Amino acid sequence: MVQGIRFPSPTLKTQTPWNAGKMVGAKRALKEKHVWAIRFWLAHEARIRDRALFDLALDSKLRGCDLVTLRIGDVVTSGQIRSRAMIVQQKTRRPVQFEITETTRESVRAWLEHRGGSLQDFVFPSRLSAKAHLSTRQYARLLDEWVEAVGLIPGEYGTHSMRRTKVAMIYKRTGNLRAVQILLGHTKLDSTVRYLGVDVEDALALSEATDL
Repeated sequence: MVQGIRFPSPTLKTQTPWNAGKMVGAKRALKEKHVWAIRFWLAHEARIRDRALFDLALDSKLRGCDLVTLRIGDVVTSGQIRSRAMIVQQKTRRPVQFEITETTRESVRAWLEHRGGSLQDFVFPSRLSAKAHLSTRQYARLLDEWVEAVGLIPGEYGTHSMRRTKVAMIYKRTGNLRAVQILLGHTKLDSTVRYLGVDVEDALALSEATDL
């Protein structure tokens, strides 16, 4: 300190945490009642594309980046909607198969009849350009609309909720982690365990349901 001159005390700048005010952590899987509520709302609103997107997201269990880049040829063969399809995942570069149930085939068929296009076209094109696909950001925004429309909190759900919903139900009913691993296209079982949030309580519940 120089005599006769007083310097202000330094102030510490606090940096706002990246997650301030945000809901973080694993997004919830939808329950069966939520699935049907959203389907009913989409049908009531005549949102043909969104209904097909919603159903295909549930059945395929694909990451958002893989879902929005599906091409018509991935889900259609000989003029019919496939009952099973296979794609190569962008993240892992590994193939994964998924089923397309009758409910989903009907909604996808309705959308494609309305949409038209060739086998090389995207199932869900961008509204800005027919040559581009729906963005993952737009997919996330649509999901927010769907869950909010049926009284759920958007921040508690995300595109991974769609990926988790069906496998969470399968695991709850069967306890078969290996099957879930295959359906999700995970290379390691540990990844599936973390993804589902399997813990000791789950393991004990399955064990208690087995009476010897």
